[in-house]
Amino acid sequence: MSDQIATFVLNTGVILALMLTIWALSLALRDAGIVDIFWGLGFAVIALVTWAVHPGYGVRSALIAGLTILWGLRLGLYLFIRWHGEPHEDRRYAAMRAKRGSAFWWQSLYVVFGLQALVMLAVSLPVQFGIMAQAPDHLTVFDVIGALMVLAGLAFESIGDAQLMSFKADPANKGKVMDRGLWAWTRHPNYFGDALVWWGLFVIAFSTPSLWWTALGPALMTWFLVNVSGKALLERGLRKSRPGYDDYVARTSGFIPLPPKRKP
Repeated sequence: MSDQIATFVLNTGVILALMLTIWALSLALRDAGIVDIFWGLGFAVIALVTWAVHPGYGVRSALIAGLTILWGLRLGLYLFIRWHGEPHEDRRYAAMRAKRGSAFWWQSLYVVFGLQALVMLAVSLPVQFGIMAQAPDHLTVFDVIGALMVLAGLAFESIGDAQLMSFKADPANKGKVMDRGLWAWTRHPNYFGDALVWWGLFVIAFSTPSLWWTALGPALMTWFLVNVSGKALLERGLRKSRPGYDDYVARTSGFIPLPPKRKP
């Protein structure tokens, strides 16, 4: 256990150093939105460091690390493309900058970058301790179910992001509500996919039953996606800026994909 704690402490130092570097870069660019690009990449770094320093049962360690890195790279690339295509700082961070004024440059270090580093370390608990687990030294049904959940979540969020990107690329859709494809089944297929990925990683880690407590990671991720920085925050803005969004809400599931309701 002492080796596992030492690896967790190492990951903490690596992520804090990474976020400090990204914070300094954000000051040079005057754009705190770059932190989003490194959200997924930070988890990939944690998985890679843990796998390199303290791998447990080889196949399971590689499975968890590989799936986490795949998820992190995909998300990081998608968010980089989205960030690069925006002429201004993301409105969330722009609003914080306007509210905090001249103090934002140093307050963003802990309000934005430090907070995300701590959340990242907590959410990644099943990844870190699942990779380090030595037993059982064989694959279990939890490994199979968890891996399928992760792949399904990856597919769901990838398809949802691609559909939204294609929708936004058409000038005729400006100001309209995206209610097609997966977006007809859930208002947030990307967030649902993220949650499914992290619950899947926990299920793999649960091959070692003593790691039940690492459920804190996906529970925290789901809570943020639904109640804080994801669904709740986004929908407050969309209700004001998108005519017809209330109708979309009335007929479409808020998170878990369900058949769309018939229009009255």
